[in-house]
Amino acid sequence: MKLRQKIEKFMYGRYGNDKFGMFLLYVSLILMIINAFFANLVLYFLYLFIFGYCVFRILSRNINKRYMENQKFEKISRKVISYFKLKRSIWRDRKTHVYTKCPRCRINIRLPKKAGKHQVKCPKCNTVFDFKCRK
Repeated sequence: MKLRQKIEKFMYGRYGNDKFGMFLLYVSLILMIINAFFANLVLYFLYLFIFGYCVFRILSRNINKRYMENQKFEKISRKVISYFKLKRSIWRDRKTHVYTKCPRCRINIRLPKKAGKHQVKCPKCNTVFDFKCRK
């Protein structure tokens, strides 16, 4: 048998790789590079543990549990990514727009920067509220 066929036969019924697994792999590689410069025993065991867990996830036959772990990771990573995207947008639009939150549904609303008091209608929940902008 060719090597590829042997690998496919070995991996049949196993979970494989996903976003959480790739994240763990990158973290372990970064820790390994940092450990190469600082030679810390704690970092060494930490990156070995993370890499070992990454391999365990790839070879696991408990597909449902690994899938749920990946879903939790994606939920958390979406929140982190959206937070930093919002901060980048606020910084990029700081001269022309202002951001505020709806008092009812708490979504961020982007408004043009005009001095004075304005009535704002939330696009999600249709709540009308007053907003005072200082220019």
